[in-house]
Amino acid sequence: MSTTCTFPAPHTFPVFGLLSRVASSFSTLMAIRTTADTSDLRALAEGLKRRNPDVLDQLIEQYQFRLFRYLLYLTGHRERAEDFFQETWIRVLERGYQYDGKSKFEAWLFTIARNLVIDWQRQRKVQSLDTLTDPAQEAPLQIPDTRNPSPLHSAISGQEDSAVRASLEKIALIYREVVVLRFHEELQLDEIATVMHLPVSTVKTRLYRGLEAMRVAMGETMTGGVA
Repeated sequence: MSTTCTFPAPHTFPVFGLLSRVASSFSTLMAIRTTADTSDLRALAEGLKRRNPDVLDQLIEQYQFRLFRYLLYLTGHRERAEDFFQETWIRVLERGYQYDGKSKFEAWLFTIARNLVIDWQRQRKVQSLDTLTDPAQEAPLQIPDTRNPSPLHSAISGQEDSAVRASLEKIALIYREVVVLRFHEELQLDEIATVMHLPVSTVKTRLYRGLEAMRVAMGETMTGGVA
């Protein structure tokens, strides 16, 4: 005598109902999180407009390391980075009313810092940050001797592999900056484009070239510079 096993339709299994509820809950959670993030940014914008000292103190506490690290990558000089660091926070206080809360605060912060560096370079009769660091120029920015500890090593020691640190210092600044903003500061491509005042397509190109330059530099680092 044969027995035919009849399986219930998939939707009758309890697990399908559970997965449906989980998916629904996740969507709701993400919506709540997005709303909360938006509310936080709006509250931050309001605090900056009122020049609330507590808000500024919280921002400095939260972003001081990231900002200083970014400025070190741009300048390669600790004392100069410290000057720009202080000036950036002064600008944040003075121009807080310009932040509308519609984008990440760190993107706005890095834009201010970068503009200060570019203005300083222009005052030294350098056309732009890109001109200073473009490898095609006759005198690109000189990378510090990696045999001696640099400000970058001191600032980020213990947080990255030494080979990665050394490789970052070897590549041109126009590529290094994009790599840092993307992978250190975790900004999206459109946010990096805003910070650097560039089309997204240019950001993508620099990121690709920067990663390729790092790959080559890391190979040289691992082999001690022997081809």
